[in-house]
Amino acid sequence: MTIKRAILALLTILAIAQIGFSLNNSLSQPQIQSRLELYQTNLVLHVAEFKSDPKDDLNLTDAVSSLVGEDPYSAAIKKYQQVRTESIISRDQFQSKLEQLDNAESNILEAADTSKINVAQKKQLNSQINELEDFITELELKEGILTAVQGKPKAAISIWDQQINRLDNSQNRYVQTATLLKQLWQGKTPDAEYSEATITNNLDSWFRYQALAKFNQVNGLTENLALLQEQELKVASNSVLKLALISGIPVFGGIGGVILLVGLIIQRFVKPEQAIIATNSNNTWKTPWNWEITWQVLIVGFFFISQFVLPLLLAIFKINPVDSSLRIKALYVLGTYILMAVGGISVLYFSIRSFFPLTEDWFKFKLKSNWFVWGFGGYLVAIPLVLLVSLINQQIWQGQGGSNPLLFLALQAQDKFALTVFFVTASIAAPVFEETMFRGFLLPSLTRYVSVSSAIVISGFIFAIAHLSLSEVLPLATLGIVLGVVYTRSRNLLAPMLLHCLWNSGTLISLFVLGSGVQ
Repeated sequence: MTIKRAILALLTILAIAQIGFSLNNSLSQPQIQSRLELYQTNLVLHVAEFKSDPKDDLNLTDAVSSLVGEDPYSAAIKKYQQVRTESIISRDQFQSKLEQLDNAESNILEAADTSKINVAQKKQLNSQINELEDFITELELKEGILTAVQGKPKAAISIWDQQINRLDNSQNRYVQTATLLKQLWQGKTPDAEYSEATITNNLDSWFRYQALAKFNQVNGLTENLALLQEQELKVASNSVLKLALISGIPVFGGIGGVILLVGLIIQRFVKPEQAIIATNSNNTWKTPWNWEITWQVLIVGFFFISQFVLPLLLAIFKINPVDSSLRIKALYVLGTYILMAVGGISVLYFSIRSFFPLTEDWFKFKLKSNWFVWGFGGYLVAIPLVLLVSLINQQIWQGQGGSNPLLFLALQAQDKFALTVFFVTASIAAPVFEETMFRGFLLPSLTRYVSVSSAIVISGFIFAIAHLSLSEVLPLATLGIVLGVVYTRSRNLLAPMLLHCLWNSGTLISLFVLGSGVQ
């Protein structure tokens, strides 16, 4: 074995170990999907307050009813209970890990380094447990409001009483909020200034409106109640448009994708040789390098740089935006991604430059072709396929398995500058870099050893694993396979880049719209 191969083998072991650790760590992390569903539920609750003016020529009541369903409050309670159950499971898993560390620490006395590692792990676990405890308590508060609004004040008061007794701390903001809500639904009139401040600071969205409305009702503040209802009607009207937008993209895109997919499948059977989906299906690339170069670019250019080199540089220069503003975090994400992309592309270039000039089918960018049709068509087909796999995936992971941290940040991005930076990162930088690496280089390189179909599947799963979240592997692998099909058929990198851009842009728009509903 040469020195180069020995180093590559060592880096491979390190990369695989780090990937395994990250995937295992994501196992106990919550999915963003659960949080998104709650945000969408809040939008539905706002929309349920919408009342169309009967004098208008276009009465929207029926259309709104179709958006929110027959009983939006019962549906909302079920969703909040589901997420609360998932969060309790996550908290218990963290507590179990913390107990295991405590037991291990008591059995191992001499290992100082192990003790330091355990202290860091315990600190992280305690932080995660505390965050989940707060989240569970917040969910219970809101579940109580939903129960009260359904005309079950006794059941709601019981929920809040359980919180008050469990937390047993009069200074805790959740105890203060639960106590106030209990008093309001008992018909009592607490201090006005204190009550409004508590509701405004500790509740959001539709729940804040319901608590303030009850406060005004109990205190006989009819003018304030009328003004509040007028404000909520405006919010409800805006929420109708938001809900229609985020529902319309998957619904209409999914319908279009199903129609297109069925048409392509029928054409494949009726005209197998002339079918669009069969185009270039068996045409491999002329790959001048062997597996070692392919492995080198993948391990060093992608995993090693992103998992070791970049974190080391950030640690050396003490760059950590944890306590920074959202704008700084957005710039940090963009900056680190650009550094990773530059590093990866540099490794790719220096690894294959001895094989230049390459044949014309490598890294092909051709503006005057049908790349737009392939990219947009692939996007439509990807929508129903990924959504179907995601539904199955949710049943497997039950709200766990982690998600891309960028999605959580984008969900908070109501700042136009931060949103623009996130868009540049996810919808421009990511498609260019990832499609160059996974479709432009990896997929064609694999066709030297396996069929085009196998290369599409393998590169799709490696693409999914590279995102380091267990819950995202199946949906992203499905997306990666569609991207691979689009590239191998179009033979133009602009096509999968467009598809990737459309997918990430649609996700960002949905996150922004949902995040804007939590006010």
